[in-house]
Amino acid sequence: MDLNNLKRELQDHLRDGLVTVVGSGLSCAEGLPGMGELASHLQLKIGPTLTPADVTAWTQISSAISSDGLEAALLKHPPSAVLEAAISAETAELIAARERDVITEVFNGTRVLRLTRLLKHMLKPNSGLPIITTNYDRLVEVAAEDAGLGVDTMFLGQFAGQLNPKESQLSFCRDVSLKNKRPIFTYRHRATVLKPHGSLDWYLRNGRPVRCGSELPGVTRLIITPGQNKFRNGYESPFDAHRERANKAIDQASRFLILGYGFNDDHLETHLTPAIKAERPTLLLTHALSAKALQLALDNANVIALDYAEQIGQKGTRVIQSKTQHFVPDVALWDVHSFVSEALEP
Repeated sequence: MDLNNLKRELQDHLRDGLVTVVGSGLSCAEGLPGMGELASHLQLKIGPTLTPADVTAWTQISSAISSDGLEAALLKHPPSAVLEAAISAETAELIAARERDVITEVFNGTRVLRLTRLLKHMLKPNSGLPIITTNYDRLVEVAAEDAGLGVDTMFLGQFAGQLNPKESQLSFCRDVSLKNKRPIFTYRHRATVLKPHGSLDWYLRNGRPVRCGSELPGVTRLIITPGQNKFRNGYESPFDAHRERANKAIDQASRFLILGYGFNDDHLETHLTPAIKAERPTLLLTHALSAKALQLALDNANVIALDYAEQIGQKGTRVIQSKTQHFVPDVALWDVHSFVSEALEP
């Protein structure tokens, strides 16, 4: 495989019409917990305050986690509303604690997020750069701001921001001019961050969803944890608004950039996988392709997939291109830092 030709193709992929999908793999690369660590945390923390019935249910779930994994265990043994709330609270606490450490480093200038470096090389359409993430953490928002972009979350306000997509969009308007007696709006460069599973800064206040950047102990965060309730809960506000906007962005996309996402999410898969199979150019970067991602790359010539590989003691990158696998030694193109250094900042 000619590495220079590959790099040119990778550069060329970051064109207009791009929609970026960010999964947990990108956050894990920055030091946030993955599904395995979350499962261990829940097994350690869940239990003492539960009712006897929920203790019995959690014992079943905890036992199944060891053999089946967290999401499969929750599907096999659906938790009660009380148990699900406990799982949600502990999930948020673990991620928020680790997120604070990462954001502190970014704030102090001792860390640059992978996505920050990448965003500086991406086109910024006047309509906003759509980034869809299944993560609860706010590293996408931090990365965008650190790259000099505005961040449209569809909420308006800082203390208890209200879900108001139209006013949130208009808040980024910087100029209005007339052309043929029609107004032309000029907007600040921004990322539109769409989070169909919720966010650590989404809370329930007086029965309504709000966005607040402060830590609010004891207040219900709006996140969808893995398990049977995942799809049902995704149709409640504000999840529904973000899900619908995410699916609209996918439907209108000309091409996709997929970072650390395993194609295991019902909210997105009804739109994303069919769009990729409809031959829209797609670039996947991840440490290890999931079984679904691997099959998608092997079945569709429009997909380029990069993940970690070793051959005969050499570390490098597996490249799947035109349904064919190649090994590129000594470069980690699957990692966003290395991707930027090798392909975008040669």
